[in-house]
Amino acid sequence: MSFLESLDTPAALVDLDRVEQNLQRVAAYAREHGLRWRPHTKTHKTAELGALQVAAGASGVTVATVLEAEVMASVSDDVLLAYPPVGARRLARLMALPSHARISVALDSVEVLNGLAQAARNAGRTVGVLVELDLGMRRVGLRTPDEAVALARAAASTPGVSFRGVTFYAGHLRIPQAELPAAMRTQSQTLASFVDALRGAGLPPEVVSGGSTPTLWQSHAVHGLTEIRPGLNALNDRNSTLVGANDWTECAYSVLATVVSTAVSGQVVIDAGAKALAKEEGIAPGYGVLLERPEVVVKNLSEEHGLLDVSATTWRPRIGDRVRVVPNHVCVSVPMHSRLHVVRGDTGVATWDVAARGW
Repeated sequence: MSFLESLDTPAALVDLDRVEQNLQRVAAYAREHGLRWRPHTKTHKTAELGALQVAAGASGVTVATVLEAEVMASVSDDVLLAYPPVGARRLARLMALPSHARISVALDSVEVLNGLAQAARNAGRTVGVLVELDLGMRRVGLRTPDEAVALARAAASTPGVSFRGVTFYAGHLRIPQAELPAAMRTQSQTLASFVDALRGAGLPPEVVSGGSTPTLWQSHAVHGLTEIRPGLNALNDRNSTLVGANDWTECAYSVLATVVSTAVSGQVVIDAGAKALAKEEGIAPGYGVLLERPEVVVKNLSEEHGLLDVSATTWRPRIGDRVRVVPNHVCVSVPMHSRLHVVRGDTGVATWDVAARGW
């Protein structure tokens, strides 16, 4: 019995050869363009993969939750919490990170700044502040240079925190690579207005942090950028492939599933449903495709059932056959699983606990 045949399904798989190639590629790109690489670990939530990123050249890590910070502080001594920490309990946990860890926080309000500063003073430590900018996503962040200057000035004059720079996330730019240059020029111009205003106020940002996997390979077009924070490029998924951010052969994550029904003509049912793949719509119809047959789409998901559309293919699996599904969005599939089964080819080499799943 092979390793894959020995696994209960659904099971999350990580192809280590592809992961290593993905990490080497982004590390080389960052070196070529003089950018620091601070990967976002929300994608994989595992200490082992975080350690691989640091070993490959990452200057630190980005996290979205305090639990991610707690886990990743074991593999990196430079942690950016890219989420405003609100509440005494959350702040206490953040301040309890190891004393050797350099903590930075992204925020966009005086209210969060004051709470963070008080917690830092109480803990006897200084926390870096990155002022969050909104460059078009309309989720969080300040929209005018004057607002950014005011918050940076407050951070620079408040004990317990230190103004280190600015950050932004252009998650709205999930478009084909050929359409990116114009959008990146606009982003660069908007960013420049913020940086110029900060410099004019005597608050030049040491750190200008941004980026995402869909925009990763054109990050150098953003003038003044010092740091990139791609997340899912370590594993990649269907969506990132469709926008051209990676080749299909660079998809390192899949969910192993078993065929459980072929009763309906033109359809195959597998045992990986929304609770294994995540029912997130993507750029193209369906919720994922088969790794080895990307023309076969997961057309629908119930909680524990995945419905494959085989009406346009001659492929007809038998009950009990196994398939590997690449989901639309890897970041929401990984936390559905308690562990990742790491393989080279079909050989199992490790099991990683998804230690930072949850909050």
